[in-house]
Amino acid sequence: MKSTFNSVKRVLPVLFLLIVSCAPAHKTETREDLKRFYDNYNVDGSFVLYDADRDSYVFYNPVQFKQQFTPASTFKICNSLIGLETGVIRDENFVIPWDSVMRRIPAWNLDQNLQSAFRNSAVWYYQELARRVGGERMKYWLDKANYGNMDTTGGIDQFWLTGGLRISPQQQVDFLRRLHDNTLPFSQRSMDITRKIMIADDTTGYIIRAKSGWGVENNVNIGWYVGYLEKNGKVYYFANCIQDPDSTNNDFAKARIAIVYDILKEMKLISR
Repeated sequence: MKSTFNSVKRVLPVLFLLIVSCAPAHKTETREDLKRFYDNYNVDGSFVLYDADRDSYVFYNPVQFKQQFTPASTFKICNSLIGLETGVIRDENFVIPWDSVMRRIPAWNLDQNLQSAFRNSAVWYYQELARRVGGERMKYWLDKANYGNMDTTGGIDQFWLTGGLRISPQQQVDFLRRLHDNTLPFSQRSMDITRKIMIADDTTGYIIRAKSGWGVENNVNIGWYVGYLEKNGKVYYFANCIQDPDSTNNDFAKARIAIVYDILKEMKLISR
């Protein structure tokens, strides 16, 4: 009996490895034809769409899927969660008065609450939020949430803009999935408020929750549009990351979001 038991013990690890090796992988599809949407705006970049229901990925330029870039203003999703969780921001209506510094975007030159600051991508509001959170608590929550490379070097109000924080399209999608699934290490209330302010497009057929971003890394413009589409009880996560060294490209800002809508229409997930 003992020898039989020992034989089973030796076999079990082998069986486990066989089961794992035979487990189905994610379905993937690469769509190089989507390049035309990037060419329309004279930008390079990559796109990923994850269909949670089918556990499948659609890629354009998959080589960038695990490549890390500055998150720029897409960090406002995580920054909102941290501000709410620490109590620095009470809710989406919490106002931080404008500091009277005139900035290039007129919508920034006003008092902002969390909801308007997210919608207008008011950098100064989130910089003040970060200063009130403080370096120690900010690093603690980035580590706990496993956000990007979790690097806060470069200053408490600059690390996601010109500092060391980096994130890949893969990590963007993973963070969004955990937010949607309530598996991030934040309270239900913090996640509910953040999901609410993320609504970018609310129609009778679908809802898109998303955030854009624009930064500069090694003299190259980095643009993002990340989020997820909810339609007919299904969820589709996306990350569009574009790059362009040409600072005179007037299409760059528009391209971040427009390419996502072009691709979603191409895939017949939306109709407008």
